[in-house]
Amino acid sequence: MKEKIKEILNKIFLVEIFKGLLLTLRMFFSKPVTVQYPYERREIYPGFRGKHALVRDPFSGDEKCIGCMRCATVCPSKCIYIKREKIENKMIVIDYVIDASRCVFCAYCVEACPVCALILSEDFEYSTYNKEELVFNKEKLLRNWDEFIKKWPEDFYFNKFWQPSGIDPSRWPKTKREQKPIPIRKIEITKEEKRVSSTD
Repeated sequence: MKEKIKEILNKIFLVEIFKGLLLTLRMFFSKPVTVQYPYERREIYPGFRGKHALVRDPFSGDEKCIGCMRCATVCPSKCIYIKREKIENKMIVIDYVIDASRCVFCAYCVEACPVCALILSEDFEYSTYNKEELVFNKEKLLRNWDEFIKKWPEDFYFNKFWQPSGIDPSRWPKTKREQKPIPIRKIEITKEEKRVSSTD
């Protein structure tokens, strides 16, 4: 009975409406949380998963990918396609394609790579009206890396997914365990290295 009387009084005095108006008034005077993009930008935290890129070897300038197919195997959306050939007992990656329009940005491919040859960079501004532009081939992926490191403020880069936490490091491949931060500026050859190369 009391609850019915309370409900009738609430309807008569429009209590719920006034509660809503009070909430609106309170929010009107509170500090706004909207970011005025692109004039304001939030800080991007390490490990953000953005545009795909193939990492260049800092010494040779070629891609680090060895064509082991682990990334394509582990990919849940099956958006990675690799074309490879065996030339002189060495596996050569002819083409490496990622369809970013199908990617779920889980970074399993980055975690699975034994040589740390792939990243999801901090670059997220690559929307397009053309779906074909979201299909990255080997050349585009290497270009993505070049564009990304130009904007990287430090001299070395290391992706947090190369050595994921929660996995016993003894289970990682040797190359993954030994992976150090990659120098992304031009590597200077020491005098000793110059002397050795000149004698060869």
